[in-house]
Amino acid sequence: MVPLHPVTGSPLELSRPGGKQCTLEVKVSVAEPLLTTAQMAGGNLLKVTLEAAYSVPESFIPVGPLQNYMAGLQVPSSGEKDYPIFFKNGTLKLGGEKEPVPRPKKWPIANILAPGANNIPDAFIVGGPYEEEDGELNHPEDREFRNQSESIKKRIIWDLESRCYLDPPAVVSFQKRIADCRLWPVELTRVPLVTQPKGKSAKFDKTDDESPLSFHGVAYVNMVPLLYPGVKRIRGAFHVYPYLDNAVYEKTKCLSSLFRDTGHHLIQNNKIGGINSPLSKPVISKSLKEDKVQASSIKSQNSDTPLETEPPLNHNPEGQQYVEAGTYIVLEIQLDKALVPKRMPEELARRVKELIPPRPPVSRRTGGAQKAVSDYHAQIKNISRAILDEYHRMFGKQVAKLENDIDSETLVEQKCQLNYELNCSGKYFAFKEQLKHAVVKIVREKYLKTTSFESQEELQTFISELYVFLVDQMHIALNQTMPDDVQGAVPAIHTTTEQLRLFAFEAEVNENFGMAAVYYEERLAREPQNLEHWLDYGAFCLLIEDNIKAQECFRKALSLNQNHIHSLLLCGVLAVLLENYEQAEIFFEDATCLEPTNVVAWTLLGIYYEIQNNGIRMEMAFHEAFKQQQARVTKQKSIVTVEYVEEGGKTESSFGPWGITSGSSTTAIKVEAPPGPGARLSILDEFLEESSKRLSYSQEPPLLSVPPQDPSVSQKTSMLFAKEIPEKREASKSQDSSTFLHPSPQGVSHTPTTVFMETIHFLMKVNAVQYMHRVLAHELLRSQGGPSCEYYLVLAQIHLLKKDFPKAEEYLQQAAQMDYLNPNVWSLKGHLNFLSGNHAEAKACYERTVSFVVDASEMHFVFLRLGHIYLEEKEYEKAKKTYLQACKRSPSCLTWLGLGIACYRLEEITEAEDALSEANALNNYNAEVWAYLALVSLKAGRQLEAEQAYKYTMKLKLKDETLLAEIHMLQETFGFGNPSF
Repeated sequence: MVPLHPVTGSPLELSRPGGKQCTLEVKVSVAEPLLTTAQMAGGNLLKVTLEAAYSVPESFIPVGPLQNYMAGLQVPSSGEKDYPIFFKNGTLKLGGEKEPVPRPKKWPIANILAPGANNIPDAFIVGGPYEEEDGELNHPEDREFRNQSESIKKRIIWDLESRCYLDPPAVVSFQKRIADCRLWPVELTRVPLVTQPKGKSAKFDKTDDESPLSFHGVAYVNMVPLLYPGVKRIRGAFHVYPYLDNAVYEKTKCLSSLFRDTGHHLIQNNKIGGINSPLSKPVISKSLKEDKVQASSIKSQNSDTPLETEPPLNHNPEGQQYVEAGTYIVLEIQLDKALVPKRMPEELARRVKELIPPRPPVSRRTGGAQKAVSDYHAQIKNISRAILDEYHRMFGKQVAKLENDIDSETLVEQKCQLNYELNCSGKYFAFKEQLKHAVVKIVREKYLKTTSFESQEELQTFISELYVFLVDQMHIALNQTMPDDVQGAVPAIHTTTEQLRLFAFEAEVNENFGMAAVYYEERLAREPQNLEHWLDYGAFCLLIEDNIKAQECFRKALSLNQNHIHSLLLCGVLAVLLENYEQAEIFFEDATCLEPTNVVAWTLLGIYYEIQNNGIRMEMAFHEAFKQQQARVTKQKSIVTVEYVEEGGKTESSFGPWGITSGSSTTAIKVEAPPGPGARLSILDEFLEESSKRLSYSQEPPLLSVPPQDPSVSQKTSMLFAKEIPEKREASKSQDSSTFLHPSPQGVSHTPTTVFMETIHFLMKVNAVQYMHRVLAHELLRSQGGPSCEYYLVLAQIHLLKKDFPKAEEYLQQAAQMDYLNPNVWSLKGHLNFLSGNHAEAKACYERTVSFVVDASEMHFVFLRLGHIYLEEKEYEKAKKTYLQACKRSPSCLTWLGLGIACYRLEEITEAEDALSEANALNNYNAEVWAYLALVSLKAGRQLEAEQAYKYTMKLKLKDETLLAEIHMLQETFGFGNPSF
């Protein structure tokens, strides 16, 4: 059923409003299918919609001779010749208002008298945001020009959609030509309309001179997006340039013009009342085509310069007016099926599951070793109460009379009578049966014994071991029933997983990789289902260049949550590093499907395609990354604007002298005034309390970290200058693992200006330095105005990792010249000088860093190393204040140790002991902490504590010979502290 549209003047126009529209039933049938199954599967349907040409030259006026505004392009067909698609009879409109949207698309058929009859059913031009288009004028700076052009300036409106079937050979040719040429010429021209005379037909014929082309222009449409996986439609605005043979050939490899060379017959039939059919056979000017091929061949043989430097074959002053007016066309090209199929998200998810099977959730066991022991304790307590009840029943009165005067013989006699009574009454057997089940659970759950023993000796050995364990646990249970007789247990000090992350970070920076691995493994033992712990451990393995183990960690994290984007990206990065390229593509594509707005995912996918030499898909991925970043920036700006308006144009944040927001905890000079002597202990207690409260705060991760303290450590390229503490943990958690490395609002937060710099930060955070060189190369090429300060900082960090200090210094000098007030520059310069042994210069850089209003991205090791330099130079008061700040921000064993040393050198023994006790509680394997505890105990006159501290100092092999000699001197002075005396 098709609707019937009334012709002007028809009685159908007078039909009642609201009545049903007249329809016509049309049935079309053929004896055989027009297309075979293979043609249906391999063919495609191409739809080209030309909406309008905006900002046309001012010489286009609606008065005077009638003009036919035409546009056209050619597409491959099954034959040798291309199939022309024409758009004719464009309507010239003056400016004043925008074209309405949505508006219907129209069939490219002329001479339809009924209004609305040429509208295509259910096909509309809907427009959309400029930023989402695929054309040339889709940048924020083009918005104002396009708004003016589409509302104020002249335009030519077509709103025509032409459709063309592409058989399988044409589809292949279409795809190959896009890959070879990239740009597709869409020609635009104006020809005068010729009034059809009523005389003889001989008077119709017109020559080229009688119907000349004017304002011949061309738009170069980038068709490459149609080769992106899954893309079926492109729409955008494209500039119109004058049609010059040389320029068109250079850009599109097209030798002939659609209108001038192949469209003579079309122009000759350009008459009012004529039939405009795109199927009319064009007459090809072979001589002109051959002349062009010959001319281009001669030029390529006789010239060493590329074709773009040749002067044009002819001038086009009328076409130049398109450039002067800024004319552009809005065009849409749509396919029924994508030229390059895209893998479905379901397929990618299935492939990921095949590579890494999801880890099944751990079932909650009702049993377990701990529960078996607790059940045993419960049975012991129940049986002991029953035996006590029986004892009081038999001997209660006798015990009450004798009170505490019962001798041993009486007790032995009572014991014999009690045993006899329990055996005779059967209660002993009942107690044994009651306890048997608990013992069996201990054997199965605690000792994992579920099979028979191979020998009698093995059985006896196990029974002896089990008996000792059961007796010990019985004593524990009995002591719990009589708490007055049990000495109070020392409360255990438990470190959180966030603290363990900080300790591991410090060990990495100090190149104590064994201790760092212990901390990471401790985190995994506590929370094996936390995928962030696996990612941190994998990043550590990348740091020590153990790629195989890093891959295992990242895949373990992905098995816990197969929708976790960072796990997918890291699995892809490791697959590339290990040259498993097929798996890498699956991981990266799955990440972009799960989170299409993730800039880093698209950028890493583009880098992968670059490695595979797939330029088109690389361009697609980078384009999508730029698009998503721009959308995010636009959204953030709109949110900030809305908040500003809602608050009445006022903000609560304060701004520092350099325009950076200063949080409530930010001060102009971070070094606080020294406390008075009487307030020393109270201040230390206050910092202890505040630092413990900070464990529950959620804070932002830093961007940069620092190298180890001792420049004489091995030269392995494993220092962590770019280590970021992991980002926000699972949504269900209230703590951030970066809690101990960065205060909340103080860090410098440079928003990456490019997608590549954002990706570099991600790769630096996970120590994927091997993957960064390609990203840095793109950052250098794409950065506008030359490399940024952030770029030089990253290069400096990489060369610090390699201990290439001259190169690092060179890049830091470049960064300082670009942003002299950047605290990150000064912190890195301090680290460079510290590692180089120039502690005087490092001290100056660190002091400048901490005096900035805004903190550097990572301040933990800035304070540690500045305090270390103060201790070396015997500026103990400054060292104390510096370490106090470090303890307040991110308490660790090293910060408390530094504070304890400073207090000890200032003869503040009580504060020193408190600080060293905190350090020892956080890490009791630090020999230097035990050494200073021995010194404090010696000066306090506590012999037992001094000997114990000295024993652990020697056991942990203190390497500081000077400190060890100081201990020996004090031991000789006080006469105790060394048990070997």
